[in-house]
Amino acid sequence: MKAIVIEEYGDKDVLVERDIDTPHITDDQVLVEVHATSINPIDWKVRAGYLKEMLPFEFPIILGWDAAGVIVEAGSNVTDFKVGDRVFTRPATTNRGTYAEYLSVDAHLLAKMPDEMSFEEAAAFPLAGLTAWQCLVDFGNIQKGDKVLIHAGAGGVGIFAIQIAKSIGAYVATTASEKNIEFLTSLGADEVINYNENDFSEVLNGFDLVLDSMGGDIQSKSYKVLKENGKLVSIVQPPSEEEAASFNVQAGFVWLEPNGKQLQQLAELYVEGKVKPVIDSTFDFTEQSLKDAHSLSETHHARGKIIIRIKK
Repeated sequence: MKAIVIEEYGDKDVLVERDIDTPHITDDQVLVEVHATSINPIDWKVRAGYLKEMLPFEFPIILGWDAAGVIVEAGSNVTDFKVGDRVFTRPATTNRGTYAEYLSVDAHLLAKMPDEMSFEEAAAFPLAGLTAWQCLVDFGNIQKGDKVLIHAGAGGVGIFAIQIAKSIGAYVATTASEKNIEFLTSLGADEVINYNENDFSEVLNGFDLVLDSMGGDIQSKSYKVLKENGKLVSIVQPPSEEEAASFNVQAGFVWLEPNGKQLQQLAELYVEGKVKPVIDSTFDFTEQSLKDAHSLSETHHARGKIIIRIKK
């Protein structure tokens, strides 16, 4: 099968096309013909070697941890899915990712795609959508009427977080540049802070939860907007326990756990019209296109998801 791999760490030019063996499946897995995948920051962070101690993969490495496609083979223990099902998934974090024509994946990590969902839309959901869900629902336990601040609302996780929080009935504030204010309001944000003109920590207060995707000074200033016993959850930098204690708030770090049942819940919100993916760009499945897609992701200026269409 065709795959785009890396055989060493480095810049985008280490991405190369290779013909490799189609993966085999266990009794608890399915083989998915991948129709679309997407780019996430973890892809180029692994590529560059930033995560090699946390994720000590052997080369060659197939990057990518979002997939949408069709099941072409199912293991003998798989009962909830069958050949021909349209599925999407955030597979386990291994060195055999989704920049490939076929993917073996544990059945419990799958969700069925709604009929009205395209493969490109489905590929936009798993990593970013599940990250947002686990921050807001699992860690944050947000409730109707809670006040939630979501940093970088126009990013992959931010777009899903705004919509998930609104579907629960929260009041949502977010930070963004001026060009994204109208866009984020259209997604349901109640308040958009232009970070080039205003310091969010001086205009917001009494919040129940902050979702931090920036780290550093932004994370530290975020404590100021929380009410006593509020929560801060970060996806980029484990918060300081001492700093959180000084503000009498709870703080934690979320590293995504793949979860097929939660992905199915996101699919239900899609059907209900409460959560929709936003796609910035779609690229073909070629070596050069993957390099271009990585370059775009590394600018941090994509509005929504960067999709790779593997099967047309």
